[in-house]
Amino acid sequence: MSDRGSGAAAVEVDVAIVGGGLVGASLVAALGASGLKVALIEGAAADAARQPSFDDRTTALGNGSRRIFESLGLWEAIGPSSAPIRRIHVSDAGRYGFARLEAQALELDAFGFVVTNRVLGAALRARLAALPALESRMPARCTAVTIHEDCVELHTDPGGLPLRARLAVAADGAGSQLRAAAGLAASEEDYGQVAVVAHVLAAQPAEGTAYERFTPQGPFAVLPMVGGAWGVVWTLAPADAQRVLALPDAQYLAALQQAFGWRVGRFLRVGTRSAYPLKLVRAAQVTGQRVALVGNAAQGLHPVAGQGFNLGLRDAATLAELLIAARGDGTAAADPGTPALLAEYAARRASDRDGMVRFTDGLVKLFGDQRPGVPWLRDLGLLMFDLSPTAKRAMSRLSWGFGDRAPRLASGARPVAGP
Repeated sequence: MSDRGSGAAAVEVDVAIVGGGLVGASLVAALGASGLKVALIEGAAADAARQPSFDDRTTALGNGSRRIFESLGLWEAIGPSSAPIRRIHVSDAGRYGFARLEAQALELDAFGFVVTNRVLGAALRARLAALPALESRMPARCTAVTIHEDCVELHTDPGGLPLRARLAVAADGAGSQLRAAAGLAASEEDYGQVAVVAHVLAAQPAEGTAYERFTPQGPFAVLPMVGGAWGVVWTLAPADAQRVLALPDAQYLAALQQAFGWRVGRFLRVGTRSAYPLKLVRAAQVTGQRVALVGNAAQGLHPVAGQGFNLGLRDAATLAELLIAARGDGTAAADPGTPALLAEYAARRASDRDGMVRFTDGLVKLFGDQRPGVPWLRDLGLLMFDLSPTAKRAMSRLSWGFGDRAPRLASGARPVAGP
């Protein structure tokens, strides 16, 4: 902690959000009508065609996330470009274990919705552009962060005057600069896997079925997309991933066919392929002095089960709810960076993030375990799950998270100001 100079000029805001990717932009959108003075620092320009987070990767939005976007008035822009997941087929590649889930049997319209990050990003950026009071610094990067007793001071390039925020939110990813500046430690575990991502056309168009196959190298997801295409997330060892990326399209399709099989017919065409190394990154704490972490700055998950963004969105929705409630009716200068508010945020997110980290990490390691007897027990477990409506019903609630208190936005209600 240091003391700031009393005479230095700065732009004063209530909340500064570092990182304007999917989670950071969602937090800005949730705070848009709150009356709080909000600043956003993001390295990509507001009209950037290829913001790193707004690419062609697919995200599976759970029903809780859909409800959050509905509450924010964004689902009308997102829904038409999202494909519902009405059936899920899980299998242990090369073995007899499998499980099937049907949304209709569980009285659900869908388990979730598959949408590209580009669509999500376009909807969020349009909302941010409609917030005239937003102190937007895009493109800009933080060049210095100083944490004081009553604020966090952030210098940006380009920037002009520094920002002084009573609360700074780290939404700047797994290698968060703000998290490091706040002295918040994070652990990192390299899974030794790379996700090769592509959009593929097949003889059988996607019509609501998602496939999750577990192979010795890692999970293999084939997800339905709008327009009948499939989103493929093929997890491989790093050397194999580089080899697959370098294959001509025809050879990639042949390799994909051999690895996945013929459940969707012949693979016909593939778009641009990209690769992402997979790690588990987890901050020991999600708050520090006048700092809160959301999304991948708090926890970066393996994409198995597609829960990383959903978890980060609940971070943003919960923090927005607490900030709006703390502001009250706006007549008092409530401090959004108090230890009490940050402690409440950490407490509300603890069970959800702990449960989801254990769940996703456990799945990766369980299905990667090839010790004698383990695959047989794993397949038996899958078959027992397939026969249990109770277990399937419990799994269907995964999209709402592990916490016992969902954010108000996930229940269809806007956050409300406190007394």
